[in-house]
Amino acid sequence: MAYDKFTVLKSTAVPMPIENVDTDQIIPARFLKATERKGFGDNLFRDWRFNNDDTPKQDFVLNNPIYSGKILVAGKNFGSGSSREHAAWAIYDYGFRCVVSSFFADIFKNNSLNIGILPVTVTPAFLDKIFTAIEADPKAELTVDLDKQSITIDATGESESFDINSYKKHNLMNGFDDIDYLQAMKEEIAAFAEKSLY
Repeated sequence: MAYDKFTVLKSTAVPMPIENVDTDQIIPARFLKATERKGFGDNLFRDWRFNNDDTPKQDFVLNNPIYSGKILVAGKNFGSGSSREHAAWAIYDYGFRCVVSSFFADIFKNNSLNIGILPVTVTPAFLDKIFTAIEADPKAELTVDLDKQSITIDATGESESFDINSYKKHNLMNGFDDIDYLQAMKEEIAAFAEKSLY
């Protein structure tokens, strides 16, 4: 399944400075029955966003109208816990294309990269600067440049580089998942197979 190409993302951001957010908080287990990737965004952070009667919790950041954007800025150790890929599906389906944190759980990070979400790992000091910028101005924008592997706080011009696997970077920039990548190489694969025949 192809996804949006990710090259440069310039967006406001939603701050969630909570550490150790696990996948059961991202998408509770009771919502994992569906097998398609659509619709999970409705239940992103369900128990934090809604009361038992389905009314929004006014003190949760996703229910605060002053915050919006395609970037989620999270506390340390985001996506820990069980390996459910539905957590990444929920974040993508809600509309986020990038998550910024000082540390990601490895499985969540890979699940995100596989479906078109860019997890950007920054230093704790730079993460604090991002939170400070958003607190000062909820409309503050961040620029994430995947080709340059950099994230910039536009208001201050402060920037930091981030690492990403070259294969995952290629796929994100082309909107590919693993199958799309292989299909894009089908001529090369066929040529190699022909050379390899006895």
